[in-house]
Amino acid sequence: MNMNQNRRNALGRGLNALLSATDAENLMVQATSNSMIPVQQIETNPLQPRTDFDEKALKELSASIKIHGVIQPLTVRRLAAGQYQLISGERRLRASRLAGMKEVPAYVIDATHQSMLEMALVENIQRADLNPMEIAISLSRLQEECQVIHEELGDRVGKDRSTVSNYMRLLKLPPEIQSGIRDGKLDMGHAKALMGLDRVEVLLEVYRRAVAQKMSVRQLEALVKSMKEGSSRKKSALHSPNTPSEYRISQEQLKRQFESAVQIKVNGKGGGEISIPFSDPSDLNRLLDMLLEA
Repeated sequence: MNMNQNRRNALGRGLNALLSATDAENLMVQATSNSMIPVQQIETNPLQPRTDFDEKALKELSASIKIHGVIQPLTVRRLAAGQYQLISGERRLRASRLAGMKEVPAYVIDATHQSMLEMALVENIQRADLNPMEIAISLSRLQEECQVIHEELGDRVGKDRSTVSNYMRLLKLPPEIQSGIRDGKLDMGHAKALMGLDRVEVLLEVYRRAVAQKMSVRQLEALVKSMKEGSSRKKSALHSPNTPSEYRISQEQLKRQFESAVQIKVNGKGGGEISIPFSDPSDLNRLLDMLLEA
């Protein structure tokens, strides 16, 4: 039995040891299911440290919510009958109100059972029947509601850091794509291929083509690769000297290895540098893991 399996078993026993079978089942339902809550019954948390919200970003999220709904439910604590306090998701709540939503999906928990909630979420993530968006949302809840830092998430759920980073990056994709992954139109392999694209309009165009043509993961990877290479050639022609032909094979190998637009720049003395761009902190962690393992 491997170490990850031992960890899963230990976590499972820990939850059952703390709770009766009925309580454990009830908490699992709390951790994994959500209810529709009227927005006027939700009050914000006075201890919320974040007070500044980008108005343009809120309007964009609001427009998306009108079309796709709230994909990642809020989390609230029940204060009394018909009265809730927000634990996480204030940006989603504000955007929902702006969109004129009467109710929003929300997890309702007893915040005094936070450690038990953490174990319930961990067990939930380890289930085999979850789709990638459900796993990503559960990981996000562990990070936001249980104060588990990103570097520790993998250890808590028995997954390596690069896998956790890839799941968390799903939450940065446009809502239309998140909705498609949740509904099974694309799987995790497709999502990883799409993560190689940066511009939202290009992401949506490629996503829609992939769904309409029922592309395999390999076909989508090839399409993304061709688009990135075309973009890199344009940028290279405009902003930087051409990579010498003897280095291009190495550059292409590195691009495939790191799933990133790697560039090799050579100076007149035969020296140079290798540039590996990253899109966000999670992508940086993924690259660091690959470099350190190598």
